[in-house]
Amino acid sequence: MIGKLKGLIDSYGDDWVIVDVQGVGYHVHCSTRTLGTLPRVGEAATLSIETYVREDMIRLFGFSSDAERDWFRALMTVQGVGAKVALAILSTLSPGDLASAIALQDKAQVARAPGVGPKVAQRIVSELKDKAPALSAGDPALAQLQSDIGEGAAAPPVADAVSALVNLGYSRQQASGAVAAAMKAAGEGAETSDLIRHGLKELAG
Repeated sequence: MIGKLKGLIDSYGDDWVIVDVQGVGYHVHCSTRTLGTLPRVGEAATLSIETYVREDMIRLFGFSSDAERDWFRALMTVQGVGAKVALAILSTLSPGDLASAIALQDKAQVARAPGVGPKVAQRIVSELKDKAPALSAGDPALAQLQSDIGEGAAAPPVADAVSALVNLGYSRQQASGAVAAAMKAAGEGAETSDLIRHGLKELAG
């Protein structure tokens, strides 16, 4: 199995790249996020690879990081999620944002990806919830705090606090992580204002 490719960029397509490794061109399917990180034609690049083998074909999927590849593998374990949908999700959400969405049971975030309906999004956040802390591209302890919030993130005051921090300019990953930590500090009965205040302290620290 091919686990990594190092070579020169030969050419690009809408969802693929050909990597020239010592004269052999490897056709690799990638998310738009990964394609956006790769250099120009003729320059050197390295991709983490997932080899997909079937009776009638062998396909290579490339990722800019091992974390993105790990999420691809995890997504493929969910019923109704094939390679195309998994790449669409990773094109829409970074590994860190995907970890936050799953830990917070935010199916609406996952459903932003093309081809992902409400039912599939629900299965993703439900079935991968326990894997989110381990797969988090950030601090696993922080991801576990997010996971502790669970489905409560979909309702006030947690969702309102996350939204308020996002409106202040923080990324959703930063906001959800801060509110998760704030819930730990302020307690489950905390009001939105308390969560925002504690969340800002977390972000400032």
